[in-house]
Amino acid sequence: MHDWHRIFDQNLLVPPHTQRARQPLKESTAFQCVLKWLDGPLNKQGVLEVLSEVGCHLRVSLFDVTYRHFFGRTWKSPARPLEPLCRQPPRIDFSEPFYFHTSLNHPNIVAVVEVVTEGRRRDGTLQALSCGFGILRIFSNNSESPTSAPQDKRLRLYHGSPRALLHPLLQDPIEQNKHMTLIENCSLQYTLKPHPLLEPVFHLLPENLLVSGLQQIPGLLPAHGESGDTLRKPRLQKSLTWYLDDLFFTMYPSLEKFEEELLELVISDHFREAGSPLDSGALEILERRLCVGVHNGLGFVQRPQVVVLVPELEVSLTHSASFSRRVGASSKARSGNHTLVSRSRLQLPEMVCQPAFTIVFQLEYVFNSPSGADGNAAAVTSLSNLACMHMVRWAVWSPVLEASSGRVTLPLQGGIQPNPSHCLVYKVPPASMSSEEVKQVESGTVQFQYSLSPEGHLDTPMEHAIRPKAEQRPSRKPPTSPSSLPAPPPRGLTTPQDSPVGPGLSLSQLAASPQSPAQRRSAEASSKPPGSPTLSLAPGEFPLEGRISHLEADLSQTALVPGTSTAEQLQELPFTPVHAPIIVGARTRSSGGKPSRASLALLRSAGFPEILDANKQPAEAVDPTDPVKFNPQKEESDCLQGNEIVLQFLAFSRVSQDDQAAPWPQTVYFTFQFYRFPPETTPRLQLVELDEAGKSSSASLPHLLVLIHKDGSFDAGSPGFQLKYLVGPGFLRPGEQRWFARYLAMQTLQIDIWDGDSLLLIGSAAVQMKHLLRQGRPAVQVSHELEVVATEHEQDTMVVSGDVTRFGCVKPINVHTMVKGRLHLTLANVGHLCERRVGSPSSLPPSRSRVISNDGATGFSGGGLLTPGAPRLKNVVQAQKLADVDSELAALLFTPPWQGTRRPQGAGREGDAVRRRKLERMRAVRLRERGAEPGRCGPSALAQQSIRAQHARDLQLIAAYRERTKAESIASALSMAITTRHTIRATLGAAEFFEFALRNPNNTQHTVTISIDSTELSLILDGQEWRYFKELFGLHTPLEEDMFHPRGSLAPQLFLRPREMVHIPFKFQTFSAGPRASVQASAELRLEKDMDAGSPRKSSTMPTKHAKVLFCAANGKPLAVLCLTVELQPHVVDQVFRFYHPELTFLKKAIRLLPWHTLPGAPAGMPGEDPPVYVRCSDPNVICETQNMGPREPQDVFLKVASGPSPEIKDFFVTIYADRWLATPVQTWQVHLHSLQRVDVSCVTGQRTRLALVLRGMQTVRKVKAFSSHPQELTTDPKGVFVLPPHGVQDLHVGVRPRRAGSRFVHLNLVDVDAHQLVASWLVCLSCRPPLISKAFEITLPAGAGKGTNKRITYTNPYPSPRAYRLHSDHPRLLQFKEDAFQVGGGETYTIGLRFASRQTAGEEEILIYINDHEDKNEETFCVKVIYQ
Repeated sequence: MHDWHRIFDQNLLVPPHTQRARQPLKESTAFQCVLKWLDGPLNKQGVLEVLSEVGCHLRVSLFDVTYRHFFGRTWKSPARPLEPLCRQPPRIDFSEPFYFHTSLNHPNIVAVVEVVTEGRRRDGTLQALSCGFGILRIFSNNSESPTSAPQDKRLRLYHGSPRALLHPLLQDPIEQNKHMTLIENCSLQYTLKPHPLLEPVFHLLPENLLVSGLQQIPGLLPAHGESGDTLRKPRLQKSLTWYLDDLFFTMYPSLEKFEEELLELVISDHFREAGSPLDSGALEILERRLCVGVHNGLGFVQRPQVVVLVPELEVSLTHSASFSRRVGASSKARSGNHTLVSRSRLQLPEMVCQPAFTIVFQLEYVFNSPSGADGNAAAVTSLSNLACMHMVRWAVWSPVLEASSGRVTLPLQGGIQPNPSHCLVYKVPPASMSSEEVKQVESGTVQFQYSLSPEGHLDTPMEHAIRPKAEQRPSRKPPTSPSSLPAPPPRGLTTPQDSPVGPGLSLSQLAASPQSPAQRRSAEASSKPPGSPTLSLAPGEFPLEGRISHLEADLSQTALVPGTSTAEQLQELPFTPVHAPIIVGARTRSSGGKPSRASLALLRSAGFPEILDANKQPAEAVDPTDPVKFNPQKEESDCLQGNEIVLQFLAFSRVSQDDQAAPWPQTVYFTFQFYRFPPETTPRLQLVELDEAGKSSSASLPHLLVLIHKDGSFDAGSPGFQLKYLVGPGFLRPGEQRWFARYLAMQTLQIDIWDGDSLLLIGSAAVQMKHLLRQGRPAVQVSHELEVVATEHEQDTMVVSGDVTRFGCVKPINVHTMVKGRLHLTLANVGHLCERRVGSPSSLPPSRSRVISNDGATGFSGGGLLTPGAPRLKNVVQAQKLADVDSELAALLFTPPWQGTRRPQGAGREGDAVRRRKLERMRAVRLRERGAEPGRCGPSALAQQSIRAQHARDLQLIAAYRERTKAESIASALSMAITTRHTIRATLGAAEFFEFALRNPNNTQHTVTISIDSTELSLILDGQEWRYFKELFGLHTPLEEDMFHPRGSLAPQLFLRPREMVHIPFKFQTFSAGPRASVQASAELRLEKDMDAGSPRKSSTMPTKHAKVLFCAANGKPLAVLCLTVELQPHVVDQVFRFYHPELTFLKKAIRLLPWHTLPGAPAGMPGEDPPVYVRCSDPNVICETQNMGPREPQDVFLKVASGPSPEIKDFFVTIYADRWLATPVQTWQVHLHSLQRVDVSCVTGQRTRLALVLRGMQTVRKVKAFSSHPQELTTDPKGVFVLPPHGVQDLHVGVRPRRAGSRFVHLNLVDVDAHQLVASWLVCLSCRPPLISKAFEITLPAGAGKGTNKRITYTNPYPSPRAYRLHSDHPRLLQFKEDAFQVGGGETYTIGLRFASRQTAGEEEILIYINDHEDKNEETFCVKVIYQ
């Protein structure tokens, strides 16, 4: 017992700040810190000279910078003597490790290290002096604990004492505060690293306790070796299970009088606090609880168990005879009803044979608190808010290590002395009125029986307190749903006891106050079945805020009986995707290279137009393999600000194709998009073979691209197709030049190549545009030879029952990629001299500062009220006519007076004509009388009178209009005075961070409400997120924790002191792609127009968005207005995926990421330590998510997209992030989903399957033709061009004879051959099974360029009548037949001649020979295994 009291008194902890206790519980992290040595001279040398036996030691304390609060316990190192040191600078060696763990994972939780010297004065007293302190940062600003390899760090020391940190002038960041003074040439060398080996002993060490490795921790074995560091590799002692039975609490003088006095004192306390009297009948005891737990002096090893106590008399009246006899035998010497009895047997499996391990008993009383001043208690149905709890007694018992069983009687303790739960306890009788013998029992006693054997005390019922499986006390992982309520008790349960008051739901659970998150976790853990993981709280947490939450349903073993509960929650299995993943980067993008010299020579002789600079000189040629050095300043300072981007499509080379590939196209066209120009679809280009093709043996000679005219002809003398884009000051907005240079440096231009006749996608190519950066040169050009890669995704097929190896298993998907050809492309950038626009402030680029101030918006700049937003260079504005500046007034002034009045239509027109004719006659007569000519005389008096009347009406109208719009104009001008306008540029998925410096212009304090009218502009409320963006963008403005008052769905509020200025963080982030999402490689070719291929393309403006932020005081008056203009910029696309899927179905795909350290832009890290991945999609109707499958497991991005009706194309973007705040995407994917009509075909390999498709005519007659992506496997009838009548119905017969087994897609297009438009499109889903092989052969052939080999096999007709047969092979390039068809009589034998072609490489190949009947159905299949040597 003495050891426990000594350890308990020496390790009392100061709890963290109360605000930290209210925050969500996080995972605790263990650390090891080694303080190595102290370099440099200590200050206060003069004071130390008068002391003797001078030594130096270190003190370490935990400190919360946010709330300026020290917590935990100060750790003190052993003293080191200060002796004259010969080395310079002086060094004091400590090499002292200490350990701790904490769940307060926040950058403002630091360790304060203090250097203290101590010595003895002349009178022998000890004097300690603080010689400086340092601030050791435990957590980095990214809210992650340090996980890198440990390395020595240097801690700078400051003058003064750590008590200076409590001063309010020292705000975060403390190290940069002007009041902090560094000690020159003095530092402390240390190492801080995570210590995962400490996690298994978390239950023995309280959180935030700094301990030395040399300190003996109860429950740990001594360390091996001479170091004595028990925490470096801690080893647990073996635990024992103790059983406690027959618990009796005796209260003196009696239980009735004890509780009566307790109620009176509680009522008296309520009267003093509330000031209103309370009737004694309004307060009653709801429950008596006993908390029993094992304590090692530092804290509870596990969360204490809770049982309910009942008076002895009540138990005797209600329990069975056997239990009553046991109670009576145990209380024979006692008289009266003054005993509390426990009905349960307690099991303590965490006991250790060590003197410091004790068992702590805590007696608690639960009361119902009054509902109001009248003292009337609430009904039972409303007791959820009317429970309060008080601890009245506690006791501690240190078991005798040698004993195995026995009976113990302990005195109960109370009063103000420290106790294990660190809470106030009910008073004890005055000690002055009793003798020593009476003192032992007057506070009460607890009596129980203990045993180490579960079979001991056979008269004790075996229904004991079943607690969840023991686990380390601090929560290692927070619960997935901390707000969930405890599970209700199972209905219909019966206990082994025959008592109606047997173990069930505790009454305090029904009468509990609203639970805090910590107590909800404890209740959640208590409600779990035995053996399941549970979450436990630290010793000082469960009585937090006086809330009560526990379940006693687990005290009965009936909870373990299966089927007793009415409903059972299904357990989710580990997630396994039902769709196999696509590997990112698995040959889905083309690679470019430098053209060969032979290709360059052929292309140069073809006569392509030469690219010249502004001085008519050839542009400088750049090697595409050379690295590019990008200097943004050099691009911005270039005098040639105009950039003419030239794209020359030169030729298309064919590569060797397999037998199943589509035939070589005759015409092609390209689709792509450059910067923010409209999506480009080129005209159809004819592939013309070079004249040198017949003279060369090369199989990859380029075919020139020649523009096809409207009449279908082409001129081979002018090859190539050229496009120009002019990007200059007239196209770029102010400040956009750097964005365009960044676009060229980082973006890859994606080009899709389509068959101009069948409108089928041939493949895609990608070219980097970084070589288009001129870097001060007049013009540059680069030639590429790009691989055109086609990607084919097969169907996702579920495995059959025999292939299932685990739940949700699927066969791996086959993603076939093949190079279809090579595109010869030339890119160029020609610089042009442009006139600079000077004078207008709107032409200046917007500010790049991320701090927006509203100081410049205070004041009216003068001028008219009707011209807001007009740029003015000075405050003098020339007067203008109101009709010229206000269109509404001008419309009123120029409206005829009779407009709007009702007049007869015919009469009005006739009367006007007569009146005008009479006025003209009268005017002519008067002019003649005066002798003047009609054209040379001024207006008459009548005309002047009419003009004056018109002017009078206009003035009246103007005056009335000004009166009506005066209030609105003045309010608009006042709003302009407090409005700040700012422009930012944003890209898809990237967060644009800025701060608005808001100043309170008044001398009174305000609670400001911040209203935002845009969902894409948000206020940063989280302090960690604010700190992250500050570090990301290098902003050093002040940061405040808990600055805003969030109000749920309402606008947040901010408190402003008089004349105070605060920085308000904002983040703009858009996931809407806007018009750019419609960029698609449409298979429908647009109608060709007359256009010059060499003329510059017209620009398209990216959408501009506007957002408004209103800062209003409590009275609704605005203090400031921020008008934000967002100019969207083109974003980088790292990967393009194109999927063809049946219409009106769901596409489910998993895209697997490469190892994280290979992703561009990803943070550097050790292999195997991949950070979590976050994904967002530009289309809110697309489900896009990722799940962490565990350490060292691949990351998959899951997509679920609903396809639309055919032939709709859905485009969206997927952005991937490596940070939890989604600041900058590390990958951006573009996904195209083509919805096609689905046709399912089940067939046999080598056998023709026929089906018919219905064609419906359109409005006019069309000449159409069917095209297939696999013409060797899918044929159509009619085969050529046929007429589709208008509004008619016609069948298109399709024959499918696949060459290989499996499931895959075949595309079928019906194209208008005149307009080159897509009429219909189908997605044929083939499900092919292999045929039965009747015979097998094996031959050996030489590999290399041989002549081939002739072989023969025989076939016997099994039918009695003559039959005709057809021969096919799945490898027509390797095997040809002497005759493709033959006829043989009944029962006769026919010899089939085979011709095997040679193969260049050695290996094996299995060739199938299909023998089909006249209907092309398979009769027999032979397999020939060819070995090439």
